[in-house]
Amino acid sequence: MKKKTQSDASMMGGNPKKRKLASDPANSPADPAEPYPDHLGPTADACRAVRDDLISLHGFPKEFLKYRRTNDRSQPSDATTEEEETVLDGLICTLLSQNTTDSNSRRAFASLKSVFPTWNDVLAAEAKEVEDAIRCGGLVATKALRIKGLLRGILERKGEMCLEYLRRLPVHEVKAELSQFKGIGPKTVACVLMFQLQRDDFPVDTHVFRIAKSIGWISSGADREKAYHHLNKRIPDDLKFDLNCLLATHGKLCQSCAAKGRDRKNPPHESCPLTRYCCHSE
Repeated sequence: MKKKTQSDASMMGGNPKKRKLASDPANSPADPAEPYPDHLGPTADACRAVRDDLISLHGFPKEFLKYRRTNDRSQPSDATTEEEETVLDGLICTLLSQNTTDSNSRRAFASLKSVFPTWNDVLAAEAKEVEDAIRCGGLVATKALRIKGLLRGILERKGEMCLEYLRRLPVHEVKAELSQFKGIGPKTVACVLMFQLQRDDFPVDTHVFRIAKSIGWISSGADREKAYHHLNKRIPDDLKFDLNCLLATHGKLCQSCAAKGRDRKNPPHESCPLTRYCCHSE
């Protein structure tokens, strides 16, 4: 594998000691939203380069096309079209995606909607009936309880089975609202923000987390929560959606970047476009 050139290293953020923090006022040490003020990567140029490399390799993933920005996100609305997922649909889709494959979670959601036409029907059903409907998605007992608990909580708080009001709220209020429900963690909230609410957010799933570490965008000791705050601070808003979708897709498809497809002590294979950015042990 070729060694990173000096231009590659500087593009990816480089050695923090060789760059001046003052060059980026948004990352002042006094900024409480920046967990790693001395870790200056990724730069905007690095984000754009990785986005372009992955677009060239994969194209834009078709399954995410319907969520791509098509209008002005600065004007939130409660309106949904027949083709558009509701916020609640998206939230439950994300819950079902935990600890399973995309295909299995999609099948589980389709099965759930087929058996129970409305979310009120799901709430009224026995837990065992919900488990049977989502069985192909795995962890059925836990997921069924969380879904029913979520639906019960929404109905008790809002008086109707609807989360469309979240479209009008600022990001911090959306996070506060959704975090009230058991089983709704930061990654799930971030996914709803980015996909259903079309906000500029950057969820950190296992693929994004692993690749971000390997290419030096976060420190090797970073945890998922701090990685989320760091990457959301550093990645330009206009690149977040495409870059997130592409990194998640690449992590699933690239054998050298996949969790089970590489030895963490070795760099990715030369055919991977992220090879030149990779930080690895000598």
